Amino acid sequence: MHINRKLTLGAGIGVLVMLCLAILWLSPILWMVKSSFGQTLFGGAMASLIPSTPVTLSHFSEAWQSADWLQLYGNTLFFTFGTLLVQLVAITVVGYVFAYYEFAGKNLLFYGFLMQMMIMPVMVMVPNLLTLKSMGLLDTLTGAMLPYFASGIGVFLMRQTFLNIPKELEEAAVLEGANWWQVLWYVLIPMARPAMLAFAVVSVTYHWNEYLWPLMVLSDPSKQLLTIGLVSFAMGAESGGDWGLVSAGTLMVCAPLVIAFLLFQKQFMRSFGFSGIK
Repeated sequence: MHINRKLTLGAGIGVLVMLCLAILWLSPILWMVKSSFGQTLFGGAMASLIPSTPVTLSHFSEAWQSADWLQLYGNTLFFTFGTLLVQLVAITVVGYVFAYYEFAGKNLLFYGFLMQMMIMPVMVMVPNLLTLKSMGLLDTLTGAMLPYFASGIGVFLMRQTFLNIPKELEEAAVLEGANWWQVLWYVLIPMARPAMLAFAVVSVTYHWNEYLWPLMVLSDPSKQLLTIGLVSFAMGAESGGDWGLVSAGTLMVCAPLVIAFLLFQKQFMRSFGFSGIK
């Protein structure tokens, strides 16, 4: 009984500590939400998260009118999901080849893909800019997407996923007369969907929040992304000290990812558990 009480007390303390850490981590987000709905951000009201003034949507209305959000959302959706679509095709085919085919230099080429993960993106920005300029793709969304089409971590993830699928399934499909793309489409991809979803979560989150590379490539305002538009919008709002307006604009950029996670969190967690991503 004494041991059980100790365990219960220890578990209770652990839950309390985790709850405090969660509140500490969430506090900036809670303040952003509160200020975006017209609540006082500084002053006496800062001591409480309880609304001290009537809730209003005026900050969202003003923020929406201050920038062409529809165009920014459209460009960002095209950039994010266009990149993801090409990535999924590329990493699936390349991962399948590395998992099931034998050819000269296979391991060396695979290690080359893995080396991509060790190179910091800022180190290749200037060479990439020069390459896009020579191809005539500078200041285009396609050019901004091009360096991300090949993903080292995606190839590694799909290769490991295919290696964990029994090879007998692929051999049985070949004996039935299926060619390589039929084996891939009808046999392997359905079993690798959790890993593909895990990669999609990482890819979408990364590219939705990408800022530095699109800023360097895209100079036409009609082709800018949400992150670039948010910074330009926030600089103007900050100069007037309107932090509620800045919070509303930031929430409008973050909201799609947060809503998507809340709606599909079970699928996300299952996909990460299946793929082994920590």
